[in-house]
Amino acid sequence: MYVLGTVVASLVCFLLLKWTKKRRFCLDTKRLHGKTVLITGGHCGIGKETAIGLAVRGARVIIACRDAGKAEEAVREIRRVSCSMNVQHMELDLANLQSIRDFSEALLKREKRLDVLINNAGMPCVLDWTDDGFSMCFGFNHLGHFLLTNLLLGRLKESAPSRVISLTSSMYKYQKLDFQDLNYNIVPFFTYCRSKLANIYFTQELARMMEGKGVTAYSVHPGFVHSNWTSHFSTVFRMLLWLVMVLFSVPCEAAAQTVIHCAVADEVLQHNGKFFFDCQPAKLHPFAEDEGAAKKLWEASERMVNLT
Repeated sequence: MYVLGTVVASLVCFLLLKWTKKRRFCLDTKRLHGKTVLITGGHCGIGKETAIGLAVRGARVIIACRDAGKAEEAVREIRRVSCSMNVQHMELDLANLQSIRDFSEALLKREKRLDVLINNAGMPCVLDWTDDGFSMCFGFNHLGHFLLTNLLLGRLKESAPSRVISLTSSMYKYQKLDFQDLNYNIVPFFTYCRSKLANIYFTQELARMMEGKGVTAYSVHPGFVHSNWTSHFSTVFRMLLWLVMVLFSVPCEAAAQTVIHCAVADEVLQHNGKFFFDCQPAKLHPFAEDEGAAKKLWEASERMVNLT
């Protein structure tokens, strides 16, 4: 009886784990010939799988990251897997505002169109500072992409219909923004949660501002993903996370499907500004749909990055 109970319990646990890791795949086969896609952090993890998925569909893909060596290696792999040579890389450091400005200037000179901007790169729960004195999570995850998107917004409008997709996380629900201290950097987890909430507010306000101008915006929660985000932590902490990731995380290929869906599917156009998970719109907590907070964050971010 004990053995039977153990077997049944193990089977139930296995089925529950399998169910929690089940994900929809983007089945839209639309071709993207003539379209240009920019993916930040496209050299690894979700970004690389997204790049492969869009290159397979015929898009011209540009991956942006600060490590040229890793980017070159990723470009070779993406080209090999997608059977597309139309994949390039450019250097970008989202923790440095001048790097973002230099990158944007170079991209605008080089590329005549930009159809999809995917703000994929992200910094996990770390206590650090950007080169401009912002908390690493808020400065990298939100302000960096905020400035980048605004500097490229003109080209996105010229290439309309175009899309901006920003990766966020369901962890947004555990914190609210403190507009008296947006640069909060004390508890790493709280800092991360606030930056992910900022990604959602940014998407909503961008969608409102671009209404009728041919640019739509979406925020995406990819799920708990087995990728290299743990590389920012100590070896001991990575070892502790390993079992949790094996049991509960999804592979990068599965996590990238919602990003690809928002980049190619026509059905998402009716959900401008919305939050997506598992290739469909998902419900947000009421405080994450505060139009006033989104507008206030946008204005504060403009001041923080000296955007005129």
